Amino acid sequence: MAEKGAAAKREYQTLDEAAIIEMIDRLKARVSERFPTRGLAQTAGFLADLARKTSQESARLRHPNWLVRLLAIAAIAAAAYGFYSVHGFVHLLTNPISFPEFAQGLDATFNLLILCGLTVAFLFGIDSRLKRRKALDGLYRLRAIAHVIDMHQLTKDPASVLGLERTAASPTRDLTHDQLLRYLDYCAEMLSMIGKLAALYAQHFPDLVVISAVNDVEALTTNLSRKIWQKIVIVQGEPRD
Repeated sequence: MAEKGAAAKREYQTLDEAAIIEMIDRLKARVSERFPTRGLAQTAGFLADLARKTSQESARLRHPNWLVRLLAIAAIAAAAYGFYSVHGFVHLLTNPISFPEFAQGLDATFNLLILCGLTVAFLFGIDSRLKRRKALDGLYRLRAIAHVIDMHQLTKDPASVLGLERTAASPTRDLTHDQLLRYLDYCAEMLSMIGKLAALYAQHFPDLVVISAVNDVEALTTNLSRKIWQKIVIVQGEPRD
């Protein structure tokens, strides 16, 4: 019972990649059925593909880079040999040696120790740097598609249902009252899903730089969604034709 309780607790404390992908697929189907000829349907399809890529990339962040680990082990072995050399050098001090031999042996030993120490430190950090770059690249893609969604809703303003005067340069607004509400709602849902995808990177790789970038993506999607909901409130306040 305790194990089941712990598993249930973890379930509510972590994001489920499969559930997020399922929700995005369902959202893609809804957009495609209602607006099959609109660019938003293509963007929803791209978001669904990106969700799978994000899930795979974020999952790989949990696993260590074994090549880097093996190189680090080799460097540690070399450092151990260096310490052994120091022990041998100290043993030589009990025998009479010339000062040039003493200086050469001391310099070579400490150079080996310093080089091995720097190599170990570099290899232990390179795994994190590679994962950080992978996560930041994925977050950049999510930021880009968030701006694409914002471009889709940019011209979908309440003027189309408020009866405001149009000009020759006004964008085409051929959505009905209900269609406009649904269109804006889909945009807000897609932005929300982008925030959830971004959180997957920080969930599997809690690096401070990555967490900061995830917070930036979530702040971006929240601000864009807030603009959309302001439009939705205005449109909802207008009577239907």
